[in-house]
Amino acid sequence: MRQSIRFTRSHDGTMIAYARSGSGPPLVRAANWLTHLEFDWESPLWRPWLRELSRHHTLVRYDERGCGLSDREVDDLSFESWVDDLEAVVDAAGLERFPLFGMSQGGPVGIAYAARHPERVSRLVLYGSYMVGWKHRASPEFRRREEALLQLMADGWGSDNPAFRQVFTSLFIPDGSPEQVSWFNDLQRETTSPHIAVRLEKEFGDIDVRGLLEQVRCPALVLHARNDEVIPFEAGRALAASLPDARFVALDGQNHVLLEDEPAWERFLEEVRAFLGVRDAANGGGDAPLFLNRLTDREREVLDLVAAGRSNPQIGRALSIETKTVKNHVSRIYRKMDADSRAEAIVAAREAGLGRGSKPEAD
Repeated sequence: MRQSIRFTRSHDGTMIAYARSGSGPPLVRAANWLTHLEFDWESPLWRPWLRELSRHHTLVRYDERGCGLSDREVDDLSFESWVDDLEAVVDAAGLERFPLFGMSQGGPVGIAYAARHPERVSRLVLYGSYMVGWKHRASPEFRRREEALLQLMADGWGSDNPAFRQVFTSLFIPDGSPEQVSWFNDLQRETTSPHIAVRLEKEFGDIDVRGLLEQVRCPALVLHARNDEVIPFEAGRALAASLPDARFVALDGQNHVLLEDEPAWERFLEEVRAFLGVRDAANGGGDAPLFLNRLTDREREVLDLVAAGRSNPQIGRALSIETKTVKNHVSRIYRKMDADSRAEAIVAAREAGLGRGSKPEAD
């Protein structure tokens, strides 16, 4: 999979970087906090998201002003400017009607855009999102925490010591692997400056789209992790209850950024695909069997070697993982394939084109 990066200018002349990846009908992702089109593409955290959102669609995403490859030093960081940036990207990409995906503060931006352009947004997918920012929430403890985080940003965001940024990482991905944690620590400094990060966080607190919800005419799917430490579960629940046509899905987990090896990730993908009308090849929806879409990157690697005739110990050696871990992967693969045996899994995998690049080896 490749991405193509381009640039456009927003209404006030700010340069906005946007990217396309995948193929098929368009899917637009509204910008959320801390993105970098190039850095995210190689990351162990965002790569699964980009892969899956691009699997059945042409994904269009962009760096919000102040971040990533978009103009960093900007005067206007208002909510209205974020909606203007989304408008500029959609127009530059030449899109007419499309589903819109919004995560975190990308949700209210998507809601505002959908209210402003009901003829262009076919569906809204809102994950870990909200209708009012942290300054409007009822909990004084939550507001005090956000104010303390603002001070942490101002004091230590740009330092070489990652201890300050680790606080944010622990909130966003408490179950993250060492590699994912290290990457997210680096992302915070890579994508924007300390003073822009502070300004953005303050603006997030002022968000309030309650007056726009009744103007949203398209169906919405609202998903939220039950123990999300960044955006409270109740915020997602209230958002779904306030939209005219929304279905709510509670996900078991505590990561604000879902990880591909947690159960909530599979549920998230299933719900989003069903909502967006993704179908398997038998029903006219694509070239690949649907079970391939359910597999993680690691599970695909394992299945590829299974299809090549490798035993579990051989697969373990090839991938530098324990045989027990291989066995666990194989069990999950069987469930996702609805296969009753290794032989059945091999036949289905070979029909899907796997196992051709590896040859069996002797134990």
